[in-house]
Parts: sequence; C-alpha cells; structure tokens
Amino acid sequence: MNRPISPVRCVYCRPAAMTRFLYRYIIFPVLWIGLRVLALLHPKARKGLEGRRHVFADLARFLEEKPCPLRAWVHVSSMGEFEQAKPIIEALKQAVPELCVVVTFFSPSGYENSRRYPHADFSTYIPIDTARNAARFLDLLKPDIALFIRYDVWPNHLWACHDRGIPALLANATMRDNSARLWPGARSFHRAVFDAFESIVTISERDAQNFARFGLRHAAIETAGDTRFDRVSGKAEQARIKRLLPERIKEGRRILVAGSSWQEDEDALLPAVFTLLKYDPTFLCIIVPHEPTIEHLETLEYRLRGRAESIRFSYLQNWDGERVLLVDSIGILLPLYASADAAFVGGGFRSNVHNTLEPAVYGIPVVYGPKIHNSQEARELQEAGGSFIVSNRRDVYRVLRRLFSDEPFRAQTGEAAGAFVRARSGATERLVVRVLPYLNTQE
Repeated sequence: MNRPISPVRCVYCRPAAMTRFLYRYIIFPVLWIGLRVLALLHPKARKGLEGRRHVFADLARFLEEKPCPLRAWVHVSSMGEFEQAKPIIEALKQAVPELCVVVTFFSPSGYENSRRYPHADFSTYIPIDTARNAARFLDLLKPDIALFIRYDVWPNHLWACHDRGIPALLANATMRDNSARLWPGARSFHRAVFDAFESIVTISERDAQNFARFGLRHAAIETAGDTRFDRVSGKAEQARIKRLLPERIKEGRRILVAGSSWQEDEDALLPAVFTLLKYDPTFLCIIVPHEPTIEHLETLEYRLRGRAESIRFSYLQNWDGERVLLVDSIGILLPLYASADAAFVGGGFRSNVHNTLEPAVYGIPVVYGPKIHNSQEARELQEAGGSFIVSNRRDVYRVLRRLFSDEPFRAQTGEAAGAFVRARSGATERLVVRVLPYLNTQE
C-alpha cells in the first residue's frame, strides 16, 4: 500500500551522489551542447535560449512589486501540459486566495500562449538546468511547493527543491510499460531523480504500478486521475454558450465536424464525405484544418470543386445551402463540436491523433485514424465503446455511414463517449486535497 502524503519532510532523503555527479558533469553538458547546436538550426530552439536571458531579473522585479505570503511554482513543458495545469492552478487560487502562482515553461510555444492567462501571477522560462541556475532560481522564488506536470522533470531543479526542503509533487504522471526510463541502466538514474519527489500522483493505476518498478524508497505513489478531463469539461460548458453555428444552418441537419485535420486525414475522409453528401440530403460537414493557411484552404476548395458546394466560415453570413463549411480561423473548434452529431479527429493518419476528449465530452461518437501511440485516452475511449479507430478510406466510410444512418447506434456510442469523460472527471479536486496541507491551510 502506498504511504499517505505528509507535509513533514524527510531530512534524510538524499538522491544518490553518483547520479548527481553523472548528470551534472557528463549527461547535462552533452545535452547543453546538443541544445546549442539545435538553436543554430531551428528558430524555435533559438527563441527559447534567447528568452531565458532575463529570467532572473524579471522574476526579481515581479517579487519586488508583488510580495507573496504563499508561493506555488508550477512547471510545464509546453501548451498541452499547461492545459492540464490550469484546473489545478484555478482550484488552488480559489482555495487559497493569497497564493501567488509562478509558472515556468520549457517550450517557447507554451510560454508565448501563457501571457493572457489571468490565474498565473507570473510566467517565465525555466532556467537552463545547471545546479547553479537551479539554486539561484529557488533561492530567489522561495516557493512553498513545486508542482511538475506530467513528465518534464529537470533533475537539478528537482534536487535543489529536495535540498531546500521544498516539497515537490509530480502531477498527472504517466509511465508506459515499455518506457525507456525503465530499461536497465536508465532505471537506476531515474530512481534517484523520482525519489526526490515528495509524491508522484499518476493518472492511472497502471502508471502507478510502473512507477513502483523503480523501487522508490521515499516518494509516495498515488493515483488521482487526469486533470485534462476536468479541463475539457469546464471548457465545454463555456463553449456551449457561444452558439457559433446559426440555427438556420443546423436545423434539419446531421453534422460531422472534422477537427484538427491534416491533408493525410482529409485523404481518408473526403471520399466518405462525398458519398454521404450524395445519398444523405441532411448531411453537413464542417472541416477545421489544424493549420488553416491560405494554401490549405485553397487546396481543400480545389478538391471539393465539382463534388460539393463549400463556403468559408468567415463568410457564413452569405450561406446559401452549402453543405461543406471550411473553418478559416483558429480557436473555435470546441464550440463547433457542441453542434455536431459525430466527430472525426485529425492527426491519426499523420503522426498522432489530436485531442479526442474535446468532442467526447459532448456525448457524440468520435472517429480517428490508427496513429494513437501517444494518446492513452484514445485507446481507452475506443475500448469503452465511445469511438472508432479507422485504418483506411473504406473504414472511414463504413463507420460514418452507420453512424449517420443508424440513430440508436449513434446515440448509444455517443452516450458511451460522454460517460467515459464523466467517469474520469474529478482529478483536480483529488490533487488539490493533496497539495493544500503543504500550504498550511485547510481544505
């Protein structure tokens, strides 16, 4: 049985000295050289390095301008992990109004998208993971607790928390059965890293079992679920209010929303769409490209020419019965799913399927391609009966034809999708209960 989390620190917990030595003087220097080379070749990596130049000065200025009686440091890799952190941040701020939350990012894309988030008091890059930088960062910030989200753990920063008695928790943690971190040789290194946590809170029991394979002596391992389910549920409630699709277009229609599609997804989807448009007069398709560039939209319009009348979403006021809508803006996919009878989620025919929870939360069937290796919930949603994994054009047509011709079947599958999300909600509350004792407050 996992031991319960306690606010009392163990003063005897010390990561293996040899592991620290190997990381600081062999492993990290190699990583640092690789990052510098990457920055020469890729603008995104170069932007990340340049953005770190003023981290300490900006943080010192923030702390001088806004004294904080309680401080939480939340670290995420990029935008996806930030979305998982948001429910935790908002729940903590609600429970402890005087709490200041400082969020750090590894990726420039995550940092750039954080600036308008109102619940983070300060956002910045995580300093480069040297022992000196980690010590300087924590001595300046002096957080009461550190929360690492999912997987982006930087050893020197974690060990610096450990040495200063700052409790660190890993939230939404995952560990696949075949993870390279569990391989012989790598396992002992990661044991010394993960054992510096006060607690590792996983999204599933299987993940907890895999973390237990490290043989951790001090870090508690518990399961709370995945905050993404809470995040998508909250966003869906807000999205329902928007009503982006006019009633005159929705009335009498059965709607498929193809979200975050790439060309490879559209290659598999469009033949099925053409057939459904031909034989089902009530069928309407909304295509939301992952990157709605001019080139992509013009390519889609060319492929639709002579097969289906289409209109861009920004010209919807001129709608005259067109049955394919092409979305030429970003940020409106979630409210569009609210108007759908079924969803096709892109990415599954390219590299990895995109967010399958966003349509599932509305209680509609979800269809996607076979590339789901980095999406555990995509596999579990299919196993729960709420989605379909399709491998080719024939599969796509077969599944969509049944969904749009068999109302009881579509309703049954949609209910399974909605139930899948509802059953896994509540992780945020369970995580916050674990965090509050470290902030010297009550639930």
